[in-house]
Amino acid sequence: MAFASVYPLVTARALAREFTYEVPDGVGPGAVVEVRFGNARRRGVVTEIGIPPPEGVEAAPVERVVEELPPALVELALWVASYYGSTPGRALALVAPLKRKARGERPRPAERDSLPGEAAPAALSESQHAALERIVRAIDAGVGSNVLLYGATGSGKTEVYLQACAAALERGLGAIVLVPEIALTPQTVGRFTARFGERIAILHSALSEAERRDERERIASGEARIVVGARSAVFAPVAGLGVICVDEEHDPSYKQESDPRYDARTVAAKRASLERAVAVFGSATPRPESWGRLERLELGGRLAGPLPPVRIVDLRREAGYPLSAPLLAELGAIAERGGKAILLLNRRGVAPALHCRACGLTLRCANCDVALVLHRDATMRCHHCGHAEPEPQTCAVCGSAELARLGAGTQRLEHELEARLPELERIRLDADAVEKPGALAAALSRFAAADRAVLVGTQMVAKGHHFSGVALAAVVDADTGLGLPDFRAEERTFQLLTQLAGRSGRDAPGRVLVQTFQPDARAIALAANHDVTRFLTGELERRRELGYPPFRHLVRIVVAGPDPDGPLQALTEVRAGLPDDDVLGPAPLLRLRGRYRAQLVAKTDHPRRIATQAGRLLSAAAPAMRRAGLTAVVDVDPQSL
Repeated sequence: MAFASVYPLVTARALAREFTYEVPDGVGPGAVVEVRFGNARRRGVVTEIGIPPPEGVEAAPVERVVEELPPALVELALWVASYYGSTPGRALALVAPLKRKARGERPRPAERDSLPGEAAPAALSESQHAALERIVRAIDAGVGSNVLLYGATGSGKTEVYLQACAAALERGLGAIVLVPEIALTPQTVGRFTARFGERIAILHSALSEAERRDERERIASGEARIVVGARSAVFAPVAGLGVICVDEEHDPSYKQESDPRYDARTVAAKRASLERAVAVFGSATPRPESWGRLERLELGGRLAGPLPPVRIVDLRREAGYPLSAPLLAELGAIAERGGKAILLLNRRGVAPALHCRACGLTLRCANCDVALVLHRDATMRCHHCGHAEPEPQTCAVCGSAELARLGAGTQRLEHELEARLPELERIRLDADAVEKPGALAAALSRFAAADRAVLVGTQMVAKGHHFSGVALAAVVDADTGLGLPDFRAEERTFQLLTQLAGRSGRDAPGRVLVQTFQPDARAIALAANHDVTRFLTGELERRRELGYPPFRHLVRIVVAGPDPDGPLQALTEVRAGLPDDDVLGPAPLLRLRGRYRAQLVAKTDHPRRIATQAGRLLSAAAPAMRRAGLTAVVDVDPQSL
């Protein structure tokens, strides 16, 4: 028997430390064990063997060994805890999720959730071949490296991922392919399944717990050597990792919004370093951080021909909204001649707000400081906490019946299309439309098989889909993100417009139409010209002057509580214990889910130092914060402020 350090998989910050247990011979770092912890049984992860027991304490034996984790994954999880100011227990739970009992035979998720794949091309382009050669040399070097694969939509990035994964398999290594959202999984899984068959496993949050268990077992056993999934798949137990491909690397969905608030792109780079693998970050619209830091492998333009022309429609000169006369004309041409259209409107519901013309009241959520969104079933819903109430007929304050619907959402757009162009089949793709299992793949399959069809949706429709016959891609309101108080607002708008433009005309002449009230805005004008290089050059110059990423890091600490003063007071105390970096705040934030919030934001060259110290301070204050009903998170490199 030996003594070992074990991190119990508990979330409490006050217990964020190792405990000593007695373990059987043969147990090493990475073992997941069941231990007695207080009055309960808990799982824990062994991190060190052969330590002396603490004086005066009789170490308890572990109850049993549950499974073994690759040591590199344990090291990765402990780094995540430190870098993101979280706790080891929370981070280790990412690599050691609770195992559910098997419940009989089930079809593999890849069989249910994939769209048909495509045949391999007869040959690669020169730029594809050069990029693949560079990636394979990096795999063979075995030193760990990161590269940016940059090329226009349709330039063949996915084929480079596929052949890089094939090269890894030939060398007895595994691969992970990350996509930013579940919306991209069916097409990506179809492409990889067509090439690699049953060697594919998929991991994402829409799987049942039993399905995730089955897939993880196939991965851990070596049956599945290529994993396709959303951000959590970066922690898949792939042994002998050779390559990690991060598709659409610009997408903010790679950031986890619960503690630990890891960024799967940063974690992918760290895992590649730990396992001497290659991380390939691919995008047609890379982040400024990647553009400025990484070795660039350029694929150039679209393989099937030039990118489609973009027409800007100035909504200040148009009477129709959300369907302007030029957009109706383009859709009418599809109804007459055939083809498909994709319409992007990055808001759900019928209207984003209901406003009283008499007294000026905007209906707001009772739990959050945000407007309620009107949906087609005559309910007002909060998209933050889920609160719902019937649509009122009169104003609750003044009794007026003059309630105006402000703006438009995807449900209203769908209704307008039904009224104006009933001959077009309408398929909606947003969070409301794909709540049920299988609904996403069914919607994408319908669109792939349809003619004279319109895919209406939020940003989901702009992300990586490749459908034949798309003659028109249109942005219904390009201004929705430009007015946000966030230094990434222009970057996000540029990326969204450029990505959507890439959905049109992949196999035939296509058109792109962008409706906006701000036609001269830099992000919109440069996106209309597909000018990625000029946009990123200007964005990097602006960020250098302001001290924003990639030139400095941001660390955000958010505290929430039952009253307005508690979070501000707690953050004032945290700020006093932080190093003398450029710290802003504390400042109050919008109330969400009935909780008052406040934040500190640090601009720093040493994010891990700030986050680790913040984590220590919050752990020390955890008992007092718990009594006061306060919760806290540390967010390194936040994607929104």
